[in-house]
Amino acid sequence: MSADDPALRYFEAIAAALAGLDVFLRDDRSPLYRHGLVAKVVAGYIARLEASFACWRNRLGFAERFRISRAESGYPVFQNVLELENDRRRAEERLAAIPEPATLRAEMADFILRHKEMPAALRRTMAERLYLEQLRGGAVFAPFVLPETIRVSVNPKTRRPYYLVHWGAFDGSANLPLIYMATVEDSSEAMVRTLVDAEGRFDETADIPLPVGGLLNPELAHRFDDFAEKNAAYSLSPATIACNLDKDFDTLHPKQLRRVVLGPFYSAGITEHNSLVSDVLARVGRRDNAWLLTWTVQEVFSKAERPARRGLWSSQPARETFHIETDDLEAARQGVSAYQKHALVPHEAYQALYAAGEAASVFAGYTVHVVAGGKVITDV
Repeated sequence: MSADDPALRYFEAIAAALAGLDVFLRDDRSPLYRHGLVAKVVAGYIARLEASFACWRNRLGFAERFRISRAESGYPVFQNVLELENDRRRAEERLAAIPEPATLRAEMADFILRHKEMPAALRRTMAERLYLEQLRGGAVFAPFVLPETIRVSVNPKTRRPYYLVHWGAFDGSANLPLIYMATVEDSSEAMVRTLVDAEGRFDETADIPLPVGGLLNPELAHRFDDFAEKNAAYSLSPATIACNLDKDFDTLHPKQLRRVVLGPFYSAGITEHNSLVSDVLARVGRRDNAWLLTWTVQEVFSKAERPARRGLWSSQPARETFHIETDDLEAARQGVSAYQKHALVPHEAYQALYAAGEAASVFAGYTVHVVAGGKVITDV
């Protein structure tokens, strides 16, 4: 790929954006850093995205097809995500059919000496091998990333254990990577006996080797995986997902659900979903600085729990009442208790938007973070 190749410019831009977001997450002044576990979770998914894009870039060495959602999210279309996951699963099988790198290099050298030209077919084979080796060695952002429990404690008021669980999904309709985090109390008798001591506190003798793959409750873990996958669509509001979780599991009580929507992403000369932003970014001198990444943090929380009712003829398990901020029209539209909209932009691109008099309109409603000199400046 030449320096002017649109694909190369796109990969350089998204790599710079994800690196800038990682710097922001690790900055002790950022709001997410103050919630250490949240920042750590998001950083893990950023690493998955970086690995995915590195693999896609290498894949272009032997496969010409690569499409992005130019008019909407700015991310690769879902078919690329599915192909990457399929290749990951078949990596060992395909690598077994490809000669070792040393053998390929020897064949390439011999071809050059004999034919006085580059061996295109061998180069593609080498590129495929490097791609598969990289894909085999790292975690990528799959269509669905299984839940993982990263914290367990006990609510002293309810005397129930609660878990912090996260999972991820790449939405196939919106072409957006999504990160979910939920705080869930568990009233299952077995888990209460295992995790809660006589004083209603976390039983320190319980050996929990965190993180745990899936929900900590083994009896519900597979059902929870299925639920998370079926309820991961961007079209579902956080309130809908939380209500579905509350309804589908009588002994799980979701107290908070957070969703991080990573996007849209804008890149000069590549994406087309905002003509104003595209026109201004096109004036930025360095193309690796001509991008803008936005993300939204959505949150819904329970404001009360309706206690269980047990009668002679019928019973009703405890259910949550979730708060929707109806005084904020945007919060009500999103189906959330609260939300935050963020924008990350290189200093040169921000200067271009500011000089064009468009910064105020483009960033209206956003908290702006500017990448400059390897650091991130917030609230410029």
